Amino acid sequence: MSSPSVPLTGLLSDSSVWARVTDSESGAIVLRHVSRERFAKVVSVADASTLEAERDRIEWLSTTGIPGPSVLDWHTTEHGACLITSAVAGVPADRLDPAHLVQAWPSITDTLVRLHSTPASTCPYGRTLDEMITLARATVAENRVHTEFLPQHLVETPPAVILESLERDLPARQEQEDADRAVCHGDFCLPNILIDPETSLVAGLIDLGRLGQADPYADIALLLANARESWPNEDTAQRADHDFASRYGITLDPDRLDFYLRLDPLTW
Repeated sequence: MSSPSVPLTGLLSDSSVWARVTDSESGAIVLRHVSRERFAKVVSVADASTLEAERDRIEWLSTTGIPGPSVLDWHTTEHGACLITSAVAGVPADRLDPAHLVQAWPSITDTLVRLHSTPASTCPYGRTLDEMITLARATVAENRVHTEFLPQHLVETPPAVILESLERDLPARQEQEDADRAVCHGDFCLPNILIDPETSLVAGLIDLGRLGQADPYADIALLLANARESWPNEDTAQRADHDFASRYGITLDPDRLDFYLRLDPLTW
């Protein structure tokens, strides 16, 4: 989403009781109600359909029993759109110290297993490789790649070269996706996983605009790579990867992980 300059009149009944969230990475205007029980996300007309799609995904996920926000209200004007959702009580997992993240790690894994175990056929939304590679091609062609999201060893690699490597691997990855397709979050990173600090259990998942059917490794790769930024050293990171794989019930495929870490930065 592009960063909008949208008049709030007509989108929020009383803008004085909302405060701007300053630490959001979204291009939308994100506000929190003074009660701290609601969030509002505001976008321009150009991004209204994207926000509407996020609204629909939130509503769908709420039918699965997997914890997350609820849609409370939806407004549109000639200037933009506003989505109001309930706040999920909890601490973003990236704000936990390593010791507390270790405690929350089993629940994070279990929540992802639960999401991925939801029958893909019940999810009306897609984020398949056909869609993602099309988006990646456009992002590269329009020179919109967020190089800061790339794995460190690829930061200096031209995006066109990264795209070429993805194209070569695509047929094999599409076969894997067809065999293992699951309901995926699409941005399963620690900031989007809220943890109850008293129980170390997942309180809910947020930022659901990319939710849809995909290869489960699209989520797994992002989670493990993002968590590496919180672990104090490589030994701890490798132990966390091992514990995740054991609890999830898989043997991690490093090539598959690498593919999705190359693809994701080309799809924003």
